[in-house]
Amino acid sequence: MVTLSKEYGCVVLTGCASFVLVKYLSHKVCKARKEYNVEKHSDDTDILNRIQKNHRQTNETIAPFLFLLSTGGLQHPRLASALGMFWIGSRVVSAHACCIEDAAKQQRGKLGEVALFGLFLCSLDTGKVLLGWKRPYFPRRFLVQV
Repeated sequence: MVTLSKEYGCVVLTGCASFVLVKYLSHKVCKARKEYNVEKHSDDTDILNRIQKNHRQTNETIAPFLFLLSTGGLQHPRLASALGMFWIGSRVVSAHACCIEDAAKQQRGKLGEVALFGLFLCSLDTGKVLLGWKRPYFPRRFLVQV
């Protein structure tokens, strides 16, 4: 078993801040595209473009996902694993839905954002507990001692 120092909570919270940064910058890009009427793809109906877009979105999110999964799992292993599997499942659904012409069905993979946010909250909780800022929410029998 690995023993983490109290100050490792700062590392976890810094990683959480990087997740917020990625989401903030993504929001700024989407806002600028709308403001300046920039097309995301040359032909949004082209299946290849949708498949590439799905792949790019997964690649852009995989690093924050792995960080949040590993740090959130320190304090909440079962919840983090369940949320992680849900996120992975949503990416598979998104990969299959991007080949469908119906735009409403293409949005099904967006539910993974809920799981990612849940992992973010688990990581925040881990950082705060490591720093001694708060006690864990769950009874000790559900937690892994860090």
